[in-house]
Amino acid sequence: MGFTSTWTVLLLILLTELKVLCQDHYEDYETEEEALPDMYTYTFDVYECAKECFCPPSYPYAMYCDHRKLKTIPDVPGHVRHLYVQFNEIEAITTKSFTNATSLRDINLSHNKLQSSLVERGAFTKLQQLIYLHLEHNNLEEVPTSLPKTLQRLHLGFNKISKLTGDTIRELSSITVLDLCSNRLTDAGIRGRALSGMKNLLQINMCSNKLRSMPPDLPGSLLQLSVENNSISSIPEGYFRKTPNILSIRATRNKLKAVPYNVFNLSRLMDLNLGHNQLSKTFFVPQSLEHLYLNHNDYKELNVSLMCPSVDRDHPNMLTYIRIDNNKLRGSVDYHAYTCFPRMRMIFYGEQQRADEDEPSK
Repeated sequence: MGFTSTWTVLLLILLTELKVLCQDHYEDYETEEEALPDMYTYTFDVYECAKECFCPPSYPYAMYCDHRKLKTIPDVPGHVRHLYVQFNEIEAITTKSFTNATSLRDINLSHNKLQSSLVERGAFTKLQQLIYLHLEHNNLEEVPTSLPKTLQRLHLGFNKISKLTGDTIRELSSITVLDLCSNRLTDAGIRGRALSGMKNLLQINMCSNKLRSMPPDLPGSLLQLSVENNSISSIPEGYFRKTPNILSIRATRNKLKAVPYNVFNLSRLMDLNLGHNQLSKTFFVPQSLEHLYLNHNDYKELNVSLMCPSVDRDHPNMLTYIRIDNNKLRGSVDYHAYTCFPRMRMIFYGEQQRADEDEPSK
């Protein structure tokens, strides 16, 4: 047998062995006629959505029903957590409106036509997971009753609310933000220590109401107070004693003529806005204050020595910005201001009122 024949025989043997090995290797697998393993099967949960609304497939827990001229609240499936029904024509909320919607955490019913007489008592009672409730821009005359204690943010601005009663909101102890701007609140309308029970309240907005005095019984947790655009004429001595941690006070556009010298001596106060009042006397500026707005008042002089009676170089005053335009100041600000407030970046002097602007014509 020649050399070529020998290699031919060896090659045939090798191919035969390789075929046997391949058969042994694949014999445990199913044939083409048998069903292959279902390795790529996905299941999609089908969530119900009201026919008037849109529920994004990517996040079916939200239901969008805004800008649809709805007269009533659509049926809310039990899985929905966020309901957006703003900018419609809804007037009423009944106890049946949220019968199955026990998972709701966020409801936006702003910019509708809600009326207090058509909001049934207990309409929100079953919503024991509700955190945010937007009812601004409606026709409500009072705060809805039986709101869940889980609420953290309650927006009631731009309604017709004229009173707050302790029975209505005192037990809302989880509220952190309460917005009541642009209503019809009066001093007499805040009754029964209505706000004192809100132990977690951080921010209250009562701007653009009919208040003549500062709101009473604010809780000690408060950090921001907004009472702009009222008719408040005074702040009592020691008024902020029960709110020592307050960071921001906004009382612009009122009728303040004077404030007690130490009324703002608060260790954490950072922002104080008293613009558009009738103030003319200087008061003590706390070390923590960073922004002070005194524009559009009646100051004829700014006594820096009264604002800052002493200088502590180890604990310097934090004031960086003061606005004093549209007063009755004459001449420049005392240069001592930069010694007393070493972090000052800007004193906005601007234009001043003319001396004869407020004098009666002869």
